[in-house]
Amino acid sequence: MLDMRARKRVSRVADPFARFVARLGLTPTMVTLAGFMISVGGAVLIGMGHLTIGAGVLGFGAVLDILDGVLARLTSRETRRGALLDSFTDRLGEVAAWTGLAFYLGRRAEATLVLLSLLAVCGSLLIPYMRAKAEGEGLQGKGGLMGRAERLLVFGIGVGLEGIGLPTLVATVWIMAVLSWLTVMQRFYRTWAQLGE
Repeated sequence: MLDMRARKRVSRVADPFARFVARLGLTPTMVTLAGFMISVGGAVLIGMGHLTIGAGVLGFGAVLDILDGVLARLTSRETRRGALLDSFTDRLGEVAAWTGLAFYLGRRAEATLVLLSLLAVCGSLLIPYMRAKAEGEGLQGKGGLMGRAERLLVFGIGVGLEGIGLPTLVATVWIMAVLSWLTVMQRFYRTWAQLGE
């Protein structure tokens, strides 16, 4: 939902930063890989129990993920390989974030929350799969409650607030697990309906 509504506005805000990055000589691929490595660093921090700092680092990695696409457009470097790398690192970043959180929860012996984390990351990976499957059939594949932007926001805010002492982690993991799978089913149903007989 946020992805679809806010993309143009975010792009306008990101344009000056992308121009600055272009003047530095950085390529979209460099920005994509930097964002991914920063996200992995945030996931490691979360796994070590530094929840607020880790969530902040993950957020910065997500900002770079927005910037790479804008940079590619502004410098006329949009390629299919770049799109593949961006999509691949997006998924790896989500896996890293949930792995870090599951490791942290496992050290606290929170078995139920570890299981919910596994369910949430599986749902998170199926959401873009359903979009890709629909678009491979020439259909509309976007939509649902928990696009990537929503998942990043809920995860980052929930984990970050827990790190400063607010009891948000249990609710965050439950919300992510339930709403991610609801989104999978929304996208499945919409694709099914568009396919007809």
